[in-house]
Amino acid sequence: MSDVNAILLLSCADRKGIVAEISNFIFRNNGNIVHADQHTSKADKLFFMRIEWELNGFGLKREEISAAFTPLAKQFKMKWDLHFTDYTPRMAIFVSRHLHCLHDLIIRRHMGELAADIEMVISNHLDARDIVEQFGLKFFHFPVAPGKKNQTEAEELRLLKRANIDLVVLARYMQVLSRKFLHYYPDRIINIHHSFLPAFAGGNPYQRAYDRGVKIIGATGHYVTEQLDEGPIIAQDVIKISHRDAIPDIQTKSKDLERIVLARALRLHLEHRILVYGSKTIVFE
Repeated sequence: MSDVNAILLLSCADRKGIVAEISNFIFRNNGNIVHADQHTSKADKLFFMRIEWELNGFGLKREEISAAFTPLAKQFKMKWDLHFTDYTPRMAIFVSRHLHCLHDLIIRRHMGELAADIEMVISNHLDARDIVEQFGLKFFHFPVAPGKKNQTEAEELRLLKRANIDLVVLARYMQVLSRKFLHYYPDRIINIHHSFLPAFAGGNPYQRAYDRGVKIIGATGHYVTEQLDEGPIIAQDVIKISHRDAIPDIQTKSKDLERIVLARALRLHLEHRILVYGSKTIVFE
């Protein structure tokens, strides 16, 4: 337990004394705060906070912390979550035929750069099977036949539940998830897409961006909601392109950026640095 920390994420209406009371709660129980960050939305008068402290020497057992903190949370009418840094989330990756993000996540996990276990990879195509099985991971093929999408999703959900999956990552999964599917993983499904949107939504965006002569392209990592590609944004980045870049060059640069942004968004989620706030996020980096 010596290296284990507790992380508290919370939001509530802004008022005096919140930081003092939370800090005092940790101090009274002999806790040592190692990270603390906060934000106040002046327009909505809302307060957001991420605070992390060491469990080594803390006066409460981890299973006692929630009950002890509840009276304070009720006093300020907080929405809050408590996490511990020694828990490794169980992750499922969904992918179709574009495999660059999948490759990247597998390699990052293999090198110990992602604090999650890839329990399975699910795809509506067979293209990813070899790379997945090469790394000893479980691969499941769920082709999405016309008129059978609900049945396929139901089978996928049963599989995810049996495996106690905590987080779903859409690594260029070219299917729209239903409201029922999203209901089981609120703010726990992360997607990556190019940031040609909304100017070049739909098919063949690279060709249309090339024809238009765009000078920057980007990538967006976000939580998935019922509004297609409009969920709360976690991470974004851009890269310059020029008249010298042909369509294959633009595609290569876009893939590189998608890898980086998806990994960044996933890492922020796994480190419990995100609070969803309506259609936006508060990200404590």
